[in-house]
Amino acid sequence: MSGLPDDFTGRDPAQHGPVAGGGARAIRCPACRREHLYEPPSLPCPCGASLKVPLLRGGVPVQVRFRSWEDSWLNMRCPHCGRSDQWPQPEFTCNCGATVRLPVDRTTRLGGSATTGQLGTAGPQNSRPHPAHPLNAPVPAPPGGSGASATPWRRRAPFRPHPVRTSQDAVFTAARYLEWLGFDDLELTEAQERDGVTLLGSRMVAQVDTWTEPADVKSVECLWLQTLHAEEMAAAMFTLAGYSHQATVRGEQLLVALFSLDLAGVPQPANGAAEALMETGWTS
Repeated sequence: MSGLPDDFTGRDPAQHGPVAGGGARAIRCPACRREHLYEPPSLPCPCGASLKVPLLRGGVPVQVRFRSWEDSWLNMRCPHCGRSDQWPQPEFTCNCGATVRLPVDRTTRLGGSATTGQLGTAGPQNSRPHPAHPLNAPVPAPPGGSGASATPWRRRAPFRPHPVRTSQDAVFTAARYLEWLGFDDLELTEAQERDGVTLLGSRMVAQVDTWTEPADVKSVECLWLQTLHAEEMAAAMFTLAGYSHQATVRGEQLLVALFSLDLAGVPQPANGAAEALMETGWTS
């Protein structure tokens, strides 16, 4: 990983308030030319600073055709505490199935104050020109809920991502994210299809796919079949390698929420069912 930047853009959230205006940029997928809004996710340094990988202004995004674990990480230094660590490359997964990586500014050098750095909690947006639903959306109520247990507009704290370095990290992130959405009775079992783990609860069945190839139609359909034994059961899939176009279309037809996990640990909705799950707590 020679020649990579060793400094973050960053700012200490304890010393500075929010920065006005968003840092999202319009990015075109090099495979299908679909436009996305992308903002580098905030990465938590152990010292408490909020850090962002600096993007190269005017740089051309590239499609990642063959993923290497080593090439997926950057060696960078926190400008606040000087700690050097590995952090994920800025990238996102397009609805067409392509993984898109953004070029990094290798000349950025900031001092310890880093007062010009941007602070934000938004990770990569989904593959539409408008931002997806915010991560601090209201907590949804379960279908058919009523009385004191139905609190559809109770505010929740923003989801705190955890960097994904291993397949276990991916499972941990997916479980925490579903728990954050209100599915807190999940149990882990081995997935029946491909390499992965199934998270099963009373109202949710989710699969965390850890293959290095995009999830296919078969894996989506097999997950959906597991919802047929219950009257009210939502399905969700999390993957590190994205989805084939056919899998994305089939997931929309079957109301299977498809999420892509980036290396920063920020789940990105890959279809409308995933957006609905984020907003309402259900996929329809």
